[in-house]
Amino acid sequence: MNLNLTKPICFFDLETTGINITHDRIVEMAVLKVYPNGKEENKTWLVNPEMTIPQEVIDIHGISNEDVADKPTFKEIAKDVYNMIKDSDLGGFNSNRFDIPLLAEELLRAEVDFDMKNRVAVDVQTIFHKMEQRTLSAAYKFYCHEELEGAHGAEADTKATYEVLKAQIAKYDEIENDTKFLAEFSSRKQFADFAGFLAFNKKGEECFSFGKHKGKLVTDVLENEPGYFGWLLNADFPLYTKKVLTAIKLRSLNNKLG
Repeated sequence: MNLNLTKPICFFDLETTGINITHDRIVEMAVLKVYPNGKEENKTWLVNPEMTIPQEVIDIHGISNEDVADKPTFKEIAKDVYNMIKDSDLGGFNSNRFDIPLLAEELLRAEVDFDMKNRVAVDVQTIFHKMEQRTLSAAYKFYCHEELEGAHGAEADTKATYEVLKAQIAKYDEIENDTKFLAEFSSRKQFADFAGFLAFNKKGEECFSFGKHKGKLVTDVLENEPGYFGWLLNADFPLYTKKVLTAIKLRSLNNKLG
């Protein structure tokens, strides 16, 4: 079967130096771009993370420091990555909580402006957990009736994610073959940023979801405590969170001037 697409969707997977979105770096990235007509395009990059890959991480994905020593840095491939995904929705396995936030950090760090406006994200892991509560290897075996060869390799995991999603749509009548539906079904609590520091309330307004101002409107806090904005920008928060905060502050100022 083919996905019912109105625009391309890029399934992607990252292998990294660790799981800290702010500090860790990409060492491998694979993208499988699927077009509305069913055409597929794929690309895999090995990346020099410009930091040491810990041995316990190497034991998981098998990419050593020697493997990436002579590879391009992410900054060197950032425009190629962006050009491949810029017109597409995004899909992955645990991508809403990890791969998309970390990719956003890498792109912003490389001075490539990235956001999720005019695109949706389909997280196949969330669909799987809602329906069956398993891992990717188990999902592949359950839905596709095959063993996943090369698990924890970005290319194998990317292809498996795409195949699992198609099998999920075929298996469950309640899952629609529509990327907007899939994005909504695979989402968790709605956040204004990727890392979950800024959440939406029932009215769709941005609120802080942490610290002393948890539950308070971002606009109210920034107006009543101007120094808090400066502290946030200088503190160890993800670049995308800072980007969203800056946009909220500018929007608030424009509203006042208007």
